[in-house]
Amino acid sequence: MTGRFITLEGGEGVGKSTQIRALAAALGARDIETVATREPGGSAGAEAIRALLMEGSDDRWDARSEALLFAAARADHVARTIRPALESGAWVLCDRFVDSSRAYQGGGGGITDADLLTLHGFGSMGLLPDRTFLLTVSADEAARRLTERGGSDRMGNKPADYQTRLAARFVEMAKAEPARWRIVDADAAASDVTAAILAELAEWL
Repeated sequence: MTGRFITLEGGEGVGKSTQIRALAAALGARDIETVATREPGGSAGAEAIRALLMEGSDDRWDARSEALLFAAARADHVARTIRPALESGAWVLCDRFVDSSRAYQGGGGGITDADLLTLHGFGSMGLLPDRTFLLTVSADEAARRLTERGGSDRMGNKPADYQTRLAARFVEMAKAEPARWRIVDADAAASDVTAAILAELAEWL
């Protein structure tokens, strides 16, 4: 039996962590085993790399170094957490996956999509989610949420033009792969966002 692999994507402050928790609870109420995880992180090795990636100044690493570190973290995460969970029949709910690298190091940092997917093919054997949700919010709402939680990490502190490029790249990917992606307006109340996501998963519930 194979489970389902669901990822949530988007910029800073869109509510991915909140929705992962809500989805895990909703699926659990349906007696579906879930594994909630995140990137970078989700396994011991990946969590160690996370500290390198998410702390320090925004220019600590260039885009190529970031891409390599994220790919290494993801490879460990896939091998030790994601694939075993899917093979056991569990649903994996992941806060970011390879599409974040395609947006941040690709759209934001200028690394080609082909290079990023080559790294992913080698490190994680090309694993892709069954469904990916792009959560979008207005700039004002994102800023309000970030202030509420105490600010951004290193990636969230990248310059405004970088943030603009990655946001555009997320939308570009979602529109290019409509079979996998769904765009959800996350300015709505959290419960409404959860309901919208569950509606897009109904075929598997």
